Amino acid sequence: MPEPIDLPDVKPAPLEPGTLYLVATPIGNMEDITLRAIRTLRDCDLVAAEDTRHTGMLLKRLGLAKRQVSAHKFNEAKRSAEIVELLQGGGTVAMVSDAGSPGISDPGQRLVAAVIEAGCRVETVPGACALVAALTASGLATDEFHFIGFLPVKSGQRAKRLAKLLELPGTLALYESPHRVVKLLGELVEHAPERPVVLARELTKKFEQIQRGLPAELLAEYAERKPKGEFVVLVGRAD
Repeated sequence: MPEPIDLPDVKPAPLEPGTLYLVATPIGNMEDITLRAIRTLRDCDLVAAEDTRHTGMLLKRLGLAKRQVSAHKFNEAKRSAEIVELLQGGGTVAMVSDAGSPGISDPGQRLVAAVIEAGCRVETVPGACALVAALTASGLATDEFHFIGFLPVKSGQRAKRLAKLLELPGTLALYESPHRVVKLLGELVEHAPERPVVLARELTKKFEQIQRGLPAELLAEYAERKPKGEFVVLVGRAD
């Protein structure tokens, strides 16, 4: 039997004053929270949350009671000034979105820009991310990929954007709601019928599902059933 690996006894460093911590939270499975994320949420002075009710439930499950403020797309600019002031006074702030990594199709980008401009520190506490989870399990090329987030809602803007994106090399990755994923598959049937598509839904949850096929094949699967859950859609490169 091999000898056990002798790991060094590393004691976590305390949070650094004047730092904004971007804390990734589970996208479904609570076991995906990291020890570092828990410690950061425990020790920070303030939690800036996309939805304080949602984050409040997460904190309760972790046995933490923290002061929170909301930081979402409608108040991020105003809230940034308040958070910068706290950081400049030596405070520490943990930014969290409802699920996954802040700033990836979630609030956080404007806050990070404001904090950097003010000369304060930003530190990432990495963890779950739907994009990475779907891409690595897709079977499609990962050496080059282009992440888009959500397509425009309006049909004209959407069609132009999708046409441009399909010209890019590598794998195309985007997010889509259950209300519009059927529409997207129809657009792919029209514009990229021979390209492989992967639909990843409910990632890390009980009903996780990864579907692979051509656009028409996947579209047929939803002919008689309604899509449920948030989707990561991956479109393979054109060969």
